[in-house]
Amino acid sequence: MTLNELTSAIFGAAIKVHRALGPGLLESAYRACLAYELRKLGLHVETEKPIPLIYEEVKLDCGFRADLLVQAQVIVECKAKEKLHPVEKAQVLSHLRLIGLQVGLLINFHEALLKDGIQRIVNNYQESN
Repeated sequence: MTLNELTSAIFGAAIKVHRALGPGLLESAYRACLAYELRKLGLHVETEKPIPLIYEEVKLDCGFRADLLVQAQVIVECKAKEKLHPVEKAQVLSHLRLIGLQVGLLINFHEALLKDGIQRIVNNYQESN
């Protein structure tokens, strides 16, 4: 499954959850239901995946956690807020960089139409020589 196919599957599962539950619940409810839907599709899902911070030779367990890690390829952060803050997008990008992944999804289930609450975040970071 390509990254585009995987993110499309995640979008579809998120929309299914949102249609069933609607906005207004806690993030934890959406996260659990989305993980359930993704597992029904046969995808491997890790919840509350720890993300270590490695600085040179120092490894810090700072308590960073990704809501969902799907197929060890896509980070999914679930939110349920009236408005997302730009730092939340930066957080997903930081998580992608820390674990060396290319794609993350920031999903705000508080939107009336979920398509308005889905942001795809791509890690294009390349270290310059």
